[in-house]
Amino acid sequence: MIKKILVSQPKPASEKSPYYDIEKEYGVECVFRPFFKVEGLTAKEFRQQKINLLDYTAVVFTSRHAVDNYFKLAKEMRITIPEDMKYFCVIETIALYIQKYVQYRKRKVFFGDTGKIDGLMAQMSRHKGEKYLVPLSSVHNDDVKNLLDEKKLNHTECVMYRTISNDFTEEEIKSFDYDMMIFFSPTGVKALKKNFPKFEQGKIALGAFGPATMKTVTDEGLRIDLEAPTKEFPSMTGALKDYLKRNNK
Repeated sequence: MIKKILVSQPKPASEKSPYYDIEKEYGVECVFRPFFKVEGLTAKEFRQQKINLLDYTAVVFTSRHAVDNYFKLAKEMRITIPEDMKYFCVIETIALYIQKYVQYRKRKVFFGDTGKIDGLMAQMSRHKGEKYLVPLSSVHNDDVKNLLDEKKLNHTECVMYRTISNDFTEEEIKSFDYDMMIFFSPTGVKALKKNFPKFEQGKIALGAFGPATMKTVTDEGLRIDLEAPTKEFPSMTGALKDYLKRNNK
């Protein structure tokens, strides 16, 4: 019987989050506790990459962290981002998030529909003349670089933020009593092992979102009880509802 679920993500900003509906419907408690946090590079650290933000005419955003740190660094370095800068975002939610910093205008904000960088390629190829800057995390692979090379686009990748473990306090370790834990990234799974080196899964159910997270769970010798996305349940909350319906009878 699942009663207490650790969701390794920040607390939802909206009261309308499906997690709150799940709590009401199934009488469970969801505790939001990220296993890692994102820290932006300082202007001094960023300058070591010898990149001038104004040398580029377009920016490719793969996450909200990239958006936050791009504008934070611009402010710290007293750079005014030109009005005609173009923004290419992997998904619409990131495109809308940009409004926090600039006026949203359709002719300069573009977004894909797959949530992955390949969903942006058609639009970026239509703007072949742009010089693209791609802000990334210190932990990244070369997928974006390789794809943009393949499309013969003019681009430069740079690191703007890093992922660090959000360590548990002694108090949290003592009161660790979850029936289920849900992970959304390989980093989260690794942070669990770092915080709890002697962790034994036993009856604790583990949910994993995305193939990379699933692979890390099994690589760490743990059991996956809930997988998402699937054809039937594209979201973790949908898959979780179904799991609770079947297991919390």
